[in-house]
Amino acid sequence: MDANTRELFEQSMQWSDHFYDDGAKLVRSPYSTGAAGAHGSAGRYMVRESSWYALGLLFRDQDGDRGRAAQVIEKVLDQQYTVPGVRWYGTYKRTPEEPTPTGKSVMWRGYDPNWRHFIGTTFAMILIEYPDRVPASLRERMYKAIDLAVVGEMQEGRLVPSYTNIALMYGFLWDFAAVHDHRADWLKQSADWNDAVNNLFSAHHAFFEYNSPTYCGVDLYGLALWRNYGSSAHLRDMGSTMEISLWRDLMKYYQPSLRNLSGPFDRSYGMDMESYVSVVGVWMRTMLDAKHAPLPPLVATTDHLPDLWFAPHIAILGLNVPDDARAKMTHFSGPHLVRQEIDDKRTATAWIGNNVIFGGEITSFTKDAGPTSQFHPATVQWRTPSGQIGWVLIVECPPINASADEHGLSIDTKDANSTIKIQIHAKGTDKAKLLRGSWSLPGLQIKTSADAKDFTVTGDSDNLYVTYTGLHHMRLEIPESK
Repeated sequence: MDANTRELFEQSMQWSDHFYDDGAKLVRSPYSTGAAGAHGSAGRYMVRESSWYALGLLFRDQDGDRGRAAQVIEKVLDQQYTVPGVRWYGTYKRTPEEPTPTGKSVMWRGYDPNWRHFIGTTFAMILIEYPDRVPASLRERMYKAIDLAVVGEMQEGRLVPSYTNIALMYGFLWDFAAVHDHRADWLKQSADWNDAVNNLFSAHHAFFEYNSPTYCGVDLYGLALWRNYGSSAHLRDMGSTMEISLWRDLMKYYQPSLRNLSGPFDRSYGMDMESYVSVVGVWMRTMLDAKHAPLPPLVATTDHLPDLWFAPHIAILGLNVPDDARAKMTHFSGPHLVRQEIDDKRTATAWIGNNVIFGGEITSFTKDAGPTSQFHPATVQWRTPSGQIGWVLIVECPPINASADEHGLSIDTKDANSTIKIQIHAKGTDKAKLLRGSWSLPGLQIKTSADAKDFTVTGDSDNLYVTYTGLHHMRLEIPESK
């Protein structure tokens, strides 16, 4: 490994070692007991992340690592749902404390079907890279677990090729199981699936699940699995080609002095890559030193710290980044407008400036945003005088069109009597300076115009909310921050 990748891997393993519980044979959650996870699961131990730790142990391969990895894998396997005929067949408990689902259980709340693929692909990597480092009996359990995951996904029938990050992992896992099991039918079906995913991408050179600091990182993982381990030259070539294209697309939105990707974000857990761990940031850390990588200082309570434990996969799979994309990680190419079709109805737009970045998604009024939504259709980011990233985003809106140009954002709703709620996060903001026609923010002045009937401001100085009601159109004029 080069120095950056080694530092990332070692830091990831240090945190995994720290949270490993030798009694439970699993990795503990960094957060308080009972804290909810990404999809509502709660518990002291993390099953998926423990499988990641096992891969890292086998890669590190120091004294005692093989034995510990075997114990962890056994414990993870014990969490798989193996009774056929239920929707969650072949997936895993997110934590051992999670109750077994019932017929009334709702996906994401009662179980997470995606654990089939996060854990299954990790097992596949172990079986490909380190089959001699785990006992033969354990290898057989892992192969069987992968088969159960594939069968469970096929039977549940909920997955579509446009669900990008899961579709990519599933396509690889299906291909892997087909080859191992000598299943010609699975090999044909998985090839058709992977072609469908590639065809969706090729239509506009964009994934349907677009511009996500977390999920694009998982996309890169899935594509690297195709590129390294696909059973055919065709699958490996598709993976490599899409991987290169995805890196180029991501770097169009990246501003190295802000250490952030610009929105709009189809799915995002945060607005500042300097304050939470994103999987794209973890990938970039292998190419950038700690000072320049888009990751926060790491402590036990860092938001999404467990995503750092994805590092072993990245270290093993390696990188496939074109030189032009790599250069944009360290040297800003100058202010520019981004306009990228996502599909036949949606277009992402962004202005990447010297000191401020902002973006909007034209959805043809097909997408809205709500309190629990990961969709951020209009965003602004800049560095405040405190040195922290300030940001603005729409958190609640009806179906919307948002479009960025060099001077700002235009926002339109389908109906003339709509409500839009906008969150402003910039330390030191004076609530009294958020007016209907202008927002005076630390380091940034935004002029606003709207045909709204009413305007209100709520919240505190760290997180303020401006709400426009009776709205059809508004405009944000956004100059370069000072």
